[in-house]
Amino acid sequence: MSNEKRGTWGSRSQFILASIGSAVGLGNAWRFPGLAAKHGGGAFLMVYLLVMLVIGIPFLMMEISIGRKMHRGVPGTLRAIKKPTEPIGWFAVSNAFVISTYYAVVFAWVIMMAFASYKFAGLTGDSEAASGIWATMIKTTGTTSGYGTISLPVLGCLVIAWVLIYACIRNGTGTVGKVVKYTVFLPIICLVILAAKGIFMPGAMAGLTKFFIPDFTSLASAEIWIDAIGQVFYSLSIMMAIMVAYGSFLSEDSNVATDCIIIAFSDFAISVLSGIVLFTTMSGTGQLDNMTASGIGTAFIVYPQSIVLLTKSGVANAIFAFVFYFCLCTLAIDSAFSIIEGVSTAISDKFKLSHKKTTLVLCIVASIISLWFITGAGLAWLDIVDNWCNAFSLILVGILEAITIGWLFDPHKVLKEVNRNTVGFKMPAWWFVISIKFLAPLTLTGFFIWNLVSLFKSGGIYGAADGYSLASNIIGGWLVLILCIISGFIVKIVEKSLEKKGYKPDEDVWEDTAE
Repeated sequence: MSNEKRGTWGSRSQFILASIGSAVGLGNAWRFPGLAAKHGGGAFLMVYLLVMLVIGIPFLMMEISIGRKMHRGVPGTLRAIKKPTEPIGWFAVSNAFVISTYYAVVFAWVIMMAFASYKFAGLTGDSEAASGIWATMIKTTGTTSGYGTISLPVLGCLVIAWVLIYACIRNGTGTVGKVVKYTVFLPIICLVILAAKGIFMPGAMAGLTKFFIPDFTSLASAEIWIDAIGQVFYSLSIMMAIMVAYGSFLSEDSNVATDCIIIAFSDFAISVLSGIVLFTTMSGTGQLDNMTASGIGTAFIVYPQSIVLLTKSGVANAIFAFVFYFCLCTLAIDSAFSIIEGVSTAISDKFKLSHKKTTLVLCIVASIISLWFITGAGLAWLDIVDNWCNAFSLILVGILEAITIGWLFDPHKVLKEVNRNTVGFKMPAWWFVISIKFLAPLTLTGFFIWNLVSLFKSGGIYGAADGYSLASNIIGGWLVLILCIISGFIVKIVEKSLEKKGYKPDEDVWEDTAE
């Protein structure tokens, strides 16, 4: 058992930068622009902004404020609010752990492409060859078979990725606070450089027009609203145990209401900047209609086609390739280590373990599991697991969290925590309470049902979707989902066993803060 003192953020700016770093990830760089291209450009921006204001910001405030109040990870916080809801916290933690195992692989891919940027120098004008660099290097079969093949470049970059993740969070808030001073601003600098290049390309204005001018006919589609809701929740890093953990390291005098506004709008601004980069570059190179909503196809297949068409100089194109993939590296690292931090905080809090040792063990275990995703079959398995973690597990966590605070507890008490220490701006009750109690659970439930119907519609009664086999969907989908759901009950069994050996769980309860 550990008696180490709980860490705190060194300053308000460290917390804000760390939260922005967690929120701003690869999804901002490629998924957000892809969804905008899919849904009428400016129309998607409008819907996204509306959903962020109405639901995203209140949810973000809720998670950070309850973390600060109890100074615990999400399981311990929910236990203090309503003891029977602790398993919901472990559901969030276990799902985040699964996400970390494959997110590190995506991080490794962008590291690999940054190292491989020299390849673009010899491919000027050859879009077909450029589009195949990534697929050739990862040695994917594109199916769920081919486990015996592992790409050595990806393996090397995966080792680098995990070393970087651990190095960034080995001392908790101490190292995170130092790292985010650089990793939050570096991608912004890279994006500004790429945006400047894109804006001055011939045809760039057509891209900007498509990105910012709304196609109002898109608003009639249910899909634009579904995608916007999903992107808001994914982008703000809520429902993933991260923001509760980050909030738990806040000092009592922090201003949650204002800080959350800054975090949310910074995240949105960087998404828009990423959109400018992709839309102008794609338009300037004649690739605008090839953007995909998935993101991975755009970043690793379509964007390389544009890179070799940027200039007639191979060296210049290689430099821009490096800037782009280095930008993705700096975006990925904050999100990657924040996921592990959320998991490590929950486990070390629960069992009174050393945070540093817990983090090291987690990184080792997760890195071993992540080897599965760099085999020849890894890309297909990553696609399956990612779909289930985001489309089902994450949304279920959000529904259960909203019900816990909105219906099993009192959202007014949480709002009081949100507005503690505010000067000037205060979160209105009509905005916060209506969102947490009604809008969040209803919209997330609708989102979950939509995903479930889509799954069975495309994959049959057992949900064998996306062209993958029933067995692979059961293993990578249903089984992972069930294990995440029951993880809290597994923890309870472990806890009961440890209690016989003298372990005493924390029994903190929510006590209202005095006026």
